[in-house]
Amino acid sequence: MQLTSEEKKMADGEYGYATQKAMEILVTLGDIYGAERMIPVSSVQVAGVSYANLEEAGLEWLAEMAKDGKVRVLTTLNPAGMDLEEWKRLGISEDFARNQQRVIDAFSRMGIITTCTCTPYLVGNVPHFGEHIAWSESSAICYANSVLGARTNREGGPSALGAALTGRTPEYGFHLDNKRQPQVKAQVQAKLDGTYQFGALGKVLGEKLGEKISYITGIPSASVEELKSLCASYATYGGVALFHIEGITPDRVSQIPVETVTITDEDIKAAINALNQETSIDFVSIGCPHATLAELEYIANKLKGKQVKKEVWITTARPTKQMADRMGFTKMIEGAGAKIAADTCCVVAPIKGRFVGLATDSAKGCYYGSGKNRFKVKLMSIDECIEEAIR
Repeated sequence: MQLTSEEKKMADGEYGYATQKAMEILVTLGDIYGAERMIPVSSVQVAGVSYANLEEAGLEWLAEMAKDGKVRVLTTLNPAGMDLEEWKRLGISEDFARNQQRVIDAFSRMGIITTCTCTPYLVGNVPHFGEHIAWSESSAICYANSVLGARTNREGGPSALGAALTGRTPEYGFHLDNKRQPQVKAQVQAKLDGTYQFGALGKVLGEKLGEKISYITGIPSASVEELKSLCASYATYGGVALFHIEGITPDRVSQIPVETVTITDEDIKAAINALNQETSIDFVSIGCPHATLAELEYIANKLKGKQVKKEVWITTARPTKQMADRMGFTKMIEGAGAKIAADTCCVVAPIKGRFVGLATDSAKGCYYGSGKNRFKVKLMSIDECIEEAIR
């Protein structure tokens, strides 16, 4: 790999220990994938934030990097394992809270914006079309590549942090035009409505196509909420970082693939049925990926004059919650007994063993709720989740 004089200074340690280690990570990654050079990036999203995932070994590494490491570009964080302000209300232990705060402090010392969200594109980290970035968090990567038309590989926590500390990433994979072309056409003949059905579509596509880049037809329109749900489930069930939707996503394709698969209403129903398990629901979670302000408004109006009878989390980014506070949505939701949980989500919070049955509108939430937390799960529309909560 050919390094510029500035990059050589980073590699030689002229900018300190953390920058040198960061460049070592990136050069090794570039060598593995055959990159010829580094390219500048304008923004980074770092995953590996919850202490439940990092534990002490990961935290020690972060603390070491934070001794002299400073980010060179806009950098945001993935969700933490708790609401950083209201963790007690969510039943998080003091021991976990103390360790989680140590993680946040380490990131903060490096100049990272400690807004902990899986949807950075909703709260100010919004790359434009064609912009090179280095993001981790599978759903955000998929959204950035597909919906925004920015360019990023599937970064892990260390490589994303390396890009933040150097402002560079190896040029390979989805940074290159020829690696962003579709490989199979997915013809959707199903009528989709709502985040849960778009999540089911992602499950179907992921299981049918794996990591192949798809060119999707038959979807006349899709909201931001539906697209973020599709990105989350498609990345979860297929490991996908990029797809194209005819008439919706911005990337131009040089040729539409000949190989075609068809997705029907029966496929969507089968995907939902496959996720739904017989269980009594004691936990309802909406906001995986993090809820938008529009979703918070919708939920607030649905809960008006009602009271929930189960544990209900609406997870979102703190800036989004602050807007909901100002608009009165938080008061309406929490007045009904539900909880808005900022900074965290049901995937990374330490809640294993606390609940039996999870109802959610997120196919990704079902995957991790069942696989990681051992809950019985049900995939429902937001309306059905609210009905379940007040039942």
